[in-house]
Amino acid sequence: MYGGDGVEYSEVAEEQIKAYEAAGFGHLPMCVAKTQYSLSCDATAKGVPTGFKVAVREIRACVGAGFLYALAGDIMTIPGLPTRPGFYDVDIDFATGRIVGLF
Repeated sequence: MYGGDGVEYSEVAEEQIKAYEAAGFGHLPMCVAKTQYSLSCDATAKGVPTGFKVAVREIRACVGAGFLYALAGDIMTIPGLPTRPGFYDVDIDFATGRIVGLF
């Protein structure tokens, strides 16, 4: 992929792939979550590196959206918003001037 020389899956990712295939999700498209700083999963490999291995540590599913995604390198994800965002519970107590509902 993009000048890479292959993919290295962690043991966890290998097991997850088997589990998703067994559950009938092997046909879903795959996205890759990796650093935005390089075509590789190494943020220090600037430009157009070649000959690298993409290290996949975990595979996650977004079955409702219809895809799987691989976590490469040290990438982290953030949670999505809940159905009812927390800002609905934040308010001002006008008697005291204090903000309530943040924690």
